[in-house]
Amino acid sequence: MPFPTAFPPCRRARLTCAFVLCLPLAAAAQELDAITVKGQALETSRAAYSVPTLGREDIQAAAVSEVEALWRQVPGMHVNDYQLSGVANSVVLRGFGGGGHGGDIAATLDGISLNEAMSHADGYFDLNVVVPLELEEVAVHQGPVSVLQGNFNRAGLIELRTRRSGEYRDVALQAGSHGTRDAQAALGLRLGAASELFVAAQHARGNGTRPDAGYERSTLSARWQHQLDARLRVALSGRLHAADGDSPGYLGLAQWRLDPQGKDPRVAGDGAQKHFKTLRLDVNYDLDNDTRLLAYAYGTQQDFVRWFTRPRGGRWAQREERYDRSVSGTGLNLSGDARWAGGPAQWTLGLEALRESTGYGYWDDLQNRQRSAPAISNRQATLDNAAVFAQLAWQPHPLLQPSLGLRRDRFTGDCERLGAETGSDPCTRMQPVAHTSPKLGISAQVHERVALRASWSEGFALPGNFAKYALGAAQLDPNIFRQTEVGLQWRASHKLWLDLALYRMASSQEIRNVAPGIYENFGQTLREGAELLALWTPVNAVELRWNYGRAASRVTQNANAALIGRQVAGVPSYTSTLQARWRMNADWAVQGALRHVGRMAVDAANTVSNPAYHVADLGLQYRLPASTGLADGTLSVTLRNLADKAYASSMSVIGGEVLVAPGAPRTLLLGLTFSL
Repeated sequence: MPFPTAFPPCRRARLTCAFVLCLPLAAAAQELDAITVKGQALETSRAAYSVPTLGREDIQAAAVSEVEALWRQVPGMHVNDYQLSGVANSVVLRGFGGGGHGGDIAATLDGISLNEAMSHADGYFDLNVVVPLELEEVAVHQGPVSVLQGNFNRAGLIELRTRRSGEYRDVALQAGSHGTRDAQAALGLRLGAASELFVAAQHARGNGTRPDAGYERSTLSARWQHQLDARLRVALSGRLHAADGDSPGYLGLAQWRLDPQGKDPRVAGDGAQKHFKTLRLDVNYDLDNDTRLLAYAYGTQQDFVRWFTRPRGGRWAQREERYDRSVSGTGLNLSGDARWAGGPAQWTLGLEALRESTGYGYWDDLQNRQRSAPAISNRQATLDNAAVFAQLAWQPHPLLQPSLGLRRDRFTGDCERLGAETGSDPCTRMQPVAHTSPKLGISAQVHERVALRASWSEGFALPGNFAKYALGAAQLDPNIFRQTEVGLQWRASHKLWLDLALYRMASSQEIRNVAPGIYENFGQTLREGAELLALWTPVNAVELRWNYGRAASRVTQNANAALIGRQVAGVPSYTSTLQARWRMNADWAVQGALRHVGRMAVDAANTVSNPAYHVADLGLQYRLPASTGLADGTLSVTLRNLADKAYASSMSVIGGEVLVAPGAPRTLLLGLTFSL
């Protein structure tokens, strides 16, 4: 479900229309075949599901320094921002509140998983290892509809794809309040007759909006690809990332009300450090004109440490968590095109294996990063995943366009203590776990302006954290998630486009801890909601875009009867983003956004709630004249949180205290983007 362009790009810049039209044609005549990545052959199957997609033009127009800033453009998606430097935030999708910081959402970059099996929380992922300017496309598969991922594909899958073709030299610079600096560059080069090189880099730094909130991060990615002959192509790619930041921690509720951007004096030395590197090899071979084989192998090394102060036992204490992560993976994908019963069909078969090893250390009662007690945890955990998957998309008739998918996962693993521990988390060999996840969808073009879709899909979750390594978990079944969805896409006219989705997702066999080391399958949750995207151009100079999501997530079975009927914590009742853009003339444009976030429960008992809030942004853009020598040069000024609204970007209850992560105050940003 790509977001359509409301009107041709040439209307946006009439003076450069001829140049923009001619450039792709000239480049296309010399372009080499792009390397295919895992999942690319599944694009046709998206029509049967809700898969909002942001293209390169959307991503670059958003002018973001972090990929997660794009999520407010996706209906029903939200970020509970912890405001902790170097720590992934929680992403909300389909009534789940634990994506990113937990394992509710899967994320891939060019088909390779970004989820971390045992880092902080199962399925944790950090999108700051990706440069926004290097992205060709971002697709959000809503619900467990994709066969590309297994364990963490509950609320859905975030699928990121980088640019892998064409020649370009793009730069994006940004500076503003609170010492904010961000520089991004993306480069695509032709090297001789058969090779191409793609490079992207980013360096971002700032002082933060609160005391002791400075941060700095750098990312470099490179991809070299070579066409050996008409059928065989290879690519070698790598990525380096380093981040270091301080954190002012959370505020108590009373403190926040007195000083929304202050710092608790009991927080000293909080922050995070991370180093990430990965290397990958892709091989594409065309077996014939309609059948393609992809083989890939990759390895990742990562270290991450965070220090975090919070209430504990009536006082505030700092903890330290360290993760040393090593990943190796390989896979084969066979995909093809065919015609069956007069209709086109696209199919994919996949086989993959992944081994992830994580060294984990945990200490508590630190004083400004100085340890004062032995390790609570000091261990090495491994998780092995072997999977096969298949997907078929077939269009025998406009009214009958089915999509069928199946994924089979098998997990094994082990846990080993590396030294003395004072903690009691289980650490034994993991019992093998296997699960098969079906995906069924159908779309119908009932009118040239109207398309309908319906789907049923299943996802699953393994026992969380070290529960999977407990002897008492040997008989556990995975937690199962089953989603039913119906959707409508309506192009009312060339000025108005709507997409509506209704979903219902039930989880069963939830996993709970009965006694130390003993677990059972017991518990159910029901998630229901609606998502709407509307694009309207009342006149050629004005674009309006509205996305809205409503979610009702409630516990329907729990060992604690008091929790039945309660809302799932961290999920807003609704989210809404209204964006407007007015092109005053060929060179000047004004744009604004109004974001509403509904009330959300903070704790499982729903005794504390984060109230609803809204934030407005306003910006002005100027297209630089051609005489500057910069192609597509644009200057911009943006005011975020225009009214300087004090709000909680997230709230939590820790150690019996209500804690607040303050939302960012009014921020002024100046931007410059151009191509060479």
